[in-house]
Amino acid sequence: MVTPAGRNAFREFLRTEFSEENMLFWMACEELKKEANKNIIEEKARIIYEDYISILSPKEVSLDSRVREVINRNMVEPSQHIFDDAQLQIYTLMHRDSYPRFMNSTVYKDLLQSLSEKPIEA
Repeated sequence: MVTPAGRNAFREFLRTEFSEENMLFWMACEELKKEANKNIIEEKARIIYEDYISILSPKEVSLDSRVREVINRNMVEPSQHIFDDAQLQIYTLMHRDSYPRFMNSTVYKDLLQSLSEKPIEA
């Protein structure tokens, strides 16, 4: 999750497991945290809500009802941290569930192979 190459490889793996929305949600939350403009925060929060929180979304992430209720209440006046609890819940899900499978996948092994083949520049 630290490097763009690692995130892309993990995202590619999640796509094969039909759970890419977890990574997309996590990345959208990271972008929202960087925002300072109130109007842009509100717009981005609405988009994230519609894309990943709404039960009508085809990319809905799996959240417990407590977290979902807090988000619903806070959407009246969202901040850049409105999705922090949800983001942590999704991160934990990926860490416990998807990431161990990723470490054993061909996607990960191919990434390691490509990194070891790059020449070292002096």
